[in-house]
Amino acid sequence: MGNFVANEGLSIFVILVWLGINGFLFVNFYMAFLVDRWFYTRVLLGHALSWARAPAACLNFNCMLILLPVCRNLLSLLRGSIQCCSRTAARQLDRNLTFHKLVAYMIAFHTAVHIIAHLFNFEFFMDAQLNRSVDLLPFVLSDIGNGDNASFLNPIRSNETSPTIVMFTTIAGLTGVAITLALILIITSSMEVIRRSYFEVFWYTHHLFIIFFIGLVFHGYGRIVRGQTPLSLQTNNPNKCADHFHDWGKNESGCAVPVFAGNPPGTWQWVVGPMFLYVCERLVRLYRSHQKVVITKVVMHPSKTLELQMKKKGFSMEVGQYVFIQCPSVSRLEWHPFTLTSAPEEDYFSAHIRIVGDWTQALYEACGGDKPEQQEAWKLPKMAIDGPFGTASEDVFRYEVVMLVGAGIGVTPFASILKSVWYKRIQNNQDVFTKKIYFYWLCPETQAFEWFADLLQSLERQMADKDMADFLSYNIYLTRWKETEAAHFRVHHEAENDPITGLKQKTLYGKPNWDNEFTNIAAKHPKSKVGVFLCGPPQLGKSLEKQCLSHSEADVKFIFNKENF
Repeated sequence: MGNFVANEGLSIFVILVWLGINGFLFVNFYMAFLVDRWFYTRVLLGHALSWARAPAACLNFNCMLILLPVCRNLLSLLRGSIQCCSRTAARQLDRNLTFHKLVAYMIAFHTAVHIIAHLFNFEFFMDAQLNRSVDLLPFVLSDIGNGDNASFLNPIRSNETSPTIVMFTTIAGLTGVAITLALILIITSSMEVIRRSYFEVFWYTHHLFIIFFIGLVFHGYGRIVRGQTPLSLQTNNPNKCADHFHDWGKNESGCAVPVFAGNPPGTWQWVVGPMFLYVCERLVRLYRSHQKVVITKVVMHPSKTLELQMKKKGFSMEVGQYVFIQCPSVSRLEWHPFTLTSAPEEDYFSAHIRIVGDWTQALYEACGGDKPEQQEAWKLPKMAIDGPFGTASEDVFRYEVVMLVGAGIGVTPFASILKSVWYKRIQNNQDVFTKKIYFYWLCPETQAFEWFADLLQSLERQMADKDMADFLSYNIYLTRWKETEAAHFRVHHEAENDPITGLKQKTLYGKPNWDNEFTNIAAKHPKSKVGVFLCGPPQLGKSLEKQCLSHSEADVKFIFNKENF
């Protein structure tokens, strides 16, 4: 239970607070439209009025939040500021995209409720105009303002029109349609299958958020939803005058004709702050994108993984961080995140890029990956770099015992960590708090080992030379293999070095028994906090998180951290 609180307590608290604010706003604004000022509006619309206005308030709140988790520079600043005070709080910032998605789902939900309620509202408005009888209060209310059209209650001014025409001829209608279409395209293109297979579709449609926010700000300027003015309430108390609507305006009745007005638009007050921060964020990115980046070396690995080694004036990094890379000759609009595989101690920074899509293929060709000869330096494409940005892996050296789990290309954050460990050890850095590292790498194919094997071989050799073999324990798992490969492995199994990686440590086949691994580590390191770091698929993350919770006891705690960018 204690470990669950340590891992998830603050996240759950933040989610509960967020849900609580949503619930409070919904109930508060629902009740706010049940007061006398909106009495006559409810005569036309019933409770559909409150059902439209309550989600609108929640939409304002969530639209205020939606941009903040994607302000990367702001999050990096906050992470650096609070990391020294609270590691748990800093870890929550690594879940920024998860929160971004939750807020997006909440926006979609409240948008749906808002739209459905307004569809009913417009039908009720239309019905009030169609039932043209002076003996019906809804028609009398709909007829107010026909002269000067200044104090109307019903936005449908004639029985010869339709809700569809009003929808496309008013500010609220046009902006509502634009907002809804933008939101549908943004959400549908954000599905994982589209994001992974057609990243460009996801990237371009996500920028419809500009139309979304412009429409959102101007949506309320039409003031279609109207209530009685405060001055009118003094001359026409709806509780007394509603039953005497035939006598409105007569001196002896004491009930003047009610006057109506809409609320001034207030959405801008909710979103202006986050929009300003996001504009500042984009300006910082624009400035960084114009700083000169020099590609010092290009390495084409056999597994069709491109390694770029680069330099940039003033660039400073920590282990496990990532950058966004743009190649203008490929696309001037697209920025893609890649983990840095170099160590802070090196005089360059590098990224390993697996060729899996149109953009990476174009970059591969621009760097000469499809040519037999090496590309000359002056022919290499220009690059733009935004970052670096922090991730959970930055905290790795804050734990005495560390488990690093990478799956496939997800090993890249740990390349930086292992390199940095090696540099610190050969420099006899006494400030390294970490005493033991357990490294697990799961790969579905033998080719994926090729680019990382050199680093592991170097580490294995250096650790043995310095009598530090016990500092790093690594287990490499091949999760899939062909029959021909299996025969080759059996023949060379007795060889001194592994036939796949060339390491003295043999490759294991299948998947780890995580229950046994966690049990053994807990037994070897009592009274310790073990940092578990993962860069891999969500299914593996759920399995490891479950193990962290089940194996944490009074004398040992497993703290789960997952890469999320």
